[in-house]
Amino acid sequence: MKISQALSVTLHDYVPRAGDMRSEILGGLSANPKTLPSKYFYDERGSKLFDAICELPEYYLTRTELAIMQASAADMANVLGPRVLLVEPGSGTSAKTRLLLDKLHWPCAYVPVDISREHLITAADRLNRQYPALEVLPVHADFSQRFALPVPRLPAACTVIYFPGSTIGNFEPDAAVALLKQLQQLAGRKGAMLIGVDLNKDRTVLEAAYNDAAGVTAAFNLNLLTRLNRELQGDFNLERFQHRALYNSAEGRIEMHLVSLADQSVHIAGETVRFGAGEPIVTEYSYKHTLPGFTALAAQAGWSVRKIWTDEQRWFSVQYLTAD
Repeated sequence: MKISQALSVTLHDYVPRAGDMRSEILGGLSANPKTLPSKYFYDERGSKLFDAICELPEYYLTRTELAIMQASAADMANVLGPRVLLVEPGSGTSAKTRLLLDKLHWPCAYVPVDISREHLITAADRLNRQYPALEVLPVHADFSQRFALPVPRLPAACTVIYFPGSTIGNFEPDAAVALLKQLQQLAGRKGAMLIGVDLNKDRTVLEAAYNDAAGVTAAFNLNLLTRLNRELQGDFNLERFQHRALYNSAEGRIEMHLVSLADQSVHIAGETVRFGAGEPIVTEYSYKHTLPGFTALAAQAGWSVRKIWTDEQRWFSVQYLTAD
């Protein structure tokens, strides 16, 4: 782990090694079906495209969760109590976090964790200037891997994991349980979690959210190949792949793919990968939970659901969890 001064904040850097990326990418492309880890969406351009997705009319998730936070952040802050150390895996722009920070009672520090280094530094610097009394301690890391929390200047009464945006839906059930266990260890025995969980709903609403008319989600998906070309010496031709997102009702998840439009061979990281016409690469799953289903999932990881806030349509939920 490296510590460096960046703008007005001190960056704690656990960046994955390039070799880790190479082995993960080649391992996924040799599987059946072929896969690519969704965490690699978030280079600088990918992070900006995702921010644009969050503003789209079809993408109900962000505006619905924001509405829940606007209506209930004060109640959430009362539940969490004073002097919390707030840790946000996959923090992005920290837009929802501001709603919570404005209501928290004397938080001791905020720890944004993100895999996109430049995006993280910019967001953390902005927050540090907007909240001069709050210690902001950005961590550059893959939050699905173990890392240590920086120690704040002020002692914390409780470590709270803030995990909004339904990011937990990107993990298959066993992996979701493993991640929730890891986050519990990060929070500690007296820790808590505030987590966004997308709820199951009509197929047409779900599929529209991941197939927007403006094509921003398609650009976001294809940008993953651009990144592989740049960082792993790939020669993917983006015009020979097409974005596709479908709802799998049996599994309760959106499945996002990049579909090969022809028989072709691609070179990447010194290896050759062959594709058949119509063959997909799975780039992301997004599970949609029921309230009882998520309670059961969290229980497998040692968390108990203590309180739930939802919108009127019950499309989305923010849930407060504590360790058993």
